[in-house]
Amino acid sequence: MNNKEKFIKYEKLLKNWSTRINLVAPSTLLDIYNRHIMDSAQLADYIPKDVKIIDLGSGAGFPGVVLAILGWNVTCIESVRKKTLFLETLKQELDLPNLTIINDRIENFLSKRPVNTGNFIFTARAFAPLIKILDYTFKTKCRLFLLKGRQIESEINEAKKKYKFDYKLYQSKTGDGYITYIKP
Repeated sequence: MNNKEKFIKYEKLLKNWSTRINLVAPSTLLDIYNRHIMDSAQLADYIPKDVKIIDLGSGAGFPGVVLAILGWNVTCIESVRKKTLFLETLKQELDLPNLTIINDRIENFLSKRPVNTGNFIFTARAFAPLIKILDYTFKTKCRLFLLKGRQIESEINEAKKKYKFDYKLYQSKTGDGYITYIKP
């Protein structure tokens, strides 16, 4: 199965599962490819190929599963068991041996496993405010690539009161948000 076929199957599975559990906003089911898949895929232009990705609060698999389809080694962390079952279905149905699914809270996962700053990066989309993400990840000193909305400037200002970090904002190609790069 090539990537195009995987994305088509991903859309079908997401629509099917969304009738039973809340994975994405119902209004976005009409344009999954542009609204979710392409939005997530734009991270591929910024993330080095030689890193391992830890996707925080993976939910429906955005951006983690999309990046796994595109070839990255991805670990999706999701605390809600129903969503984890969906992610496990995606892993199996889309034949993604480079995708690992962990059903746990992020703080528990990070307290159990050492994370090497050079080898890992964190991603997240529609997960939490920046300061909360940094509360979880800052001690690892890993870089972050986050898909954030229009309010990111105020989130950065708030986070700067507690943490020192460098950042870059890149205008989203698919909406009015930003790809936010954070380097602790």
